[in-house]
Amino acid sequence: MPSPTSPPLLSVAVIAFDGISPFHLSVPCLVFGEDRIHDHSQRFETRVCAVAPGSLGTGAGFRIDVPHGLDGVGPADIVVVPSWHDDLRPAPPELLDTLRAAHQRGATVVGLCLGAFVLAEAQAHQRGATVVGLCLGAFVLAEAGLLDGRPATTHWHLAPAFAERHPGVRLDADVLYVDDGSVLTSAGTAAGLDCCLHLMRRLCGAEVANRAARRMVVAPHRQGNQAQFIAQPVRTVVRGDRISELLDWVGHHLDETHSLDSLAERARMSRRTFTRHFREATGTTVGRWLQGQRLAFAQRLLETTQRPIDLIAVEAGFGTALSMRQHFTAALATSPSAYRREFQGAAHG
Repeated sequence: MPSPTSPPLLSVAVIAFDGISPFHLSVPCLVFGEDRIHDHSQRFETRVCAVAPGSLGTGAGFRIDVPHGLDGVGPADIVVVPSWHDDLRPAPPELLDTLRAAHQRGATVVGLCLGAFVLAEAQAHQRGATVVGLCLGAFVLAEAGLLDGRPATTHWHLAPAFAERHPGVRLDADVLYVDDGSVLTSAGTAAGLDCCLHLMRRLCGAEVANRAARRMVVAPHRQGNQAQFIAQPVRTVVRGDRISELLDWVGHHLDETHSLDSLAERARMSRRTFTRHFREATGTTVGRWLQGQRLAFAQRLLETTQRPIDLIAVEAGFGTALSMRQHFTAALATSPSAYRREFQGAAHG
């Protein structure tokens, strides 16, 4: 149980339905539902709800018991629709009404995979909550008009159908997830984990999200602009694997200056070969990967230490506090000092 000085729990309601994919259902439950088991301080209280509670079938052939109906969504701070039916059938009116009511009172609404179809039909964005559509969930957000004129992504396999059905959306089918402020969308399957961890990172800070990622043995932070096609999404350091060894080395030398040429030379590859292998390994460019590593390292230091911001800027490789502030503003829409106050205040408030 949380201590009297702990931040208030965030209530999470996950919507299930008959025939749901067990994997898609497990994603928000793993990210938001197990901190009470593995962490000393609980941050989320998670329940699974359904239009028709009771015994529900799954796509894997076994059944699950869902005790809560849609009334369980009422007090939730975060509502997750982790998937939807493959035939994209219309959502029941009572589910749409529930999502609209949740978003009206300011809940964060998360649509994973096909769940975005449901969120779109709910037309909940008018209430000002953050909306997240994972995988095919982007279809639901688009049908609701929530993605008009916005950048978004979805599963690469259905990207052509999405583009044809929703030409007003700025679709980027090559990335893992897109965070456009109040609306988030993700690509398929494992990218749902990335998107949920990204939301946890926004809500609770990098250190908490990293602990959750370690618990699930997944990459602690994959940037949204990484490609959906990654040869080895979670790279371990394998002796003799030059890219793997290089990534590990750079992670321990972020305070040093790195360039494409210097890293290619260290990996004993030509510039062209190194660029190709790096992209295959990480799904992004050297510059974007390096910036993401430096931001993540700086976030951890701001959350967990009292080191001066000038020193953190040097240790993370930004050089100066001004440079780090500019990168924080561009990537996180906040300053390093405000980030520290937010997360250290939450930890001790």
